[in-house]
Amino acid sequence: MDVRERPIGVFDSGFGGLTVMRSLIDLMPNESLVYIGDTGRYPYGNKPADEVRSYAIELAESLVHDHGAKMIVVACNTAASVALDALSKSLTVPVIGVIEPGARALARVTHNGKVGVIGTVGTIASRAYDVAIEATGADVVLTSAACPGFVEFVERDQTDGDEVTLLAKRLLSPVKDAGVDALLLGCTHYPYLAPVIQRVMGDGVVLVSSANETAFAVRELLESGGLASSRDGVAERRFFSSGDVDWFATLGRRLLGPELGEVSAWHSGAAS
Repeated sequence: MDVRERPIGVFDSGFGGLTVMRSLIDLMPNESLVYIGDTGRYPYGNKPADEVRSYAIELAESLVHDHGAKMIVVACNTAASVALDALSKSLTVPVIGVIEPGARALARVTHNGKVGVIGTVGTIASRAYDVAIEATGADVVLTSAACPGFVEFVERDQTDGDEVTLLAKRLLSPVKDAGVDALLLGCTHYPYLAPVIQRVMGDGVVLVSSANETAFAVRELLESGGLASSRDGVAERRFFSSGDVDWFATLGRRLLGPELGEVSAWHSGAAS
């Protein structure tokens, strides 16, 4: 197969990466996509870095070896924060994560120079966003806050209501008290909680999702590397889950839309 017509491989711990898939589909409908949601082992945010790194390498290698992926998109902030370098060194295809594109967007939209990032315990502890923001060269002050529990609410399809609002008020207090005017949703699950987060933070705070920025970065990398598909029309999209495939299909369609068709089982060691 012409390398340009091979699929882009995308993986996440569960459903959050579907926000990136949505942006990829909208921006590049002619690109084939293969997505693995590792719902059998989620959440990643509270797991040791070495364990998450091993999961990321296994998923990425499956996408390359079993599905012929021409590029890997790490659509999981926790995995990107601990495994991006290892993946870039071990794989023979380009690898892109969601952290750097999100950091660039965050630095670009602030007016008062006070920015925030929220993420899983693992992502925040890695300080990956501190490094990425510093790399932009922007004159900003970053306040970070871990939000344990957010991912679990999304995975239960509970994206609004009193429980999640009370949790959001408590967890978001550090970034709100810091007076940030731009807040990066540093987990691909968090856009599904955006209405709650916006209410808690107030209308004066711009919420930044890395999904669109990541899709633009993917397109740029494909075009610069001569890897962009030349096909006309809509391409194939395939979905895999390491957990309950029926649950993934049901919730996934509500989150992504009708593009999420049949879901197949993915097993550690081989995709099926």
